[in-house]
Amino acid sequence: MTNFINPMFTLGLISTILALLTICFQRKHLLNALLALEILMVSIFMLMISLSHLMSNEGLTIFILLTMAAAEASIGLSLLVILIRCHGNDYVSSLSVNKC
Repeated sequence: MTNFINPMFTLGLISTILALLTICFQRKHLLNALLALEILMVSIFMLMISLSHLMSNEGLTIFILLTMAAAEASIGLSLLVILIRCHGNDYVSSLSVNKC
């Protein structure tokens, strides 16, 4: 049986739950939602490392996930810069399409 009392597994699970709650309840600033997405990717990375002995090709999978997290961070930051240049703030309420 797998030992799920591993501290890295516990920390990854708690941070995953907290990141998902932050994404669900963050409705005002886009930067906080992007930071919660980054925390979610890091916590999933920690979960995959702690459970890597159960997977067959864990090395490739972990590096693909890490590459996707870096790409997601760069795209999110560039979208945030574009939003601030166009609207002057990072409020999610300013993203409405009906405002002309």
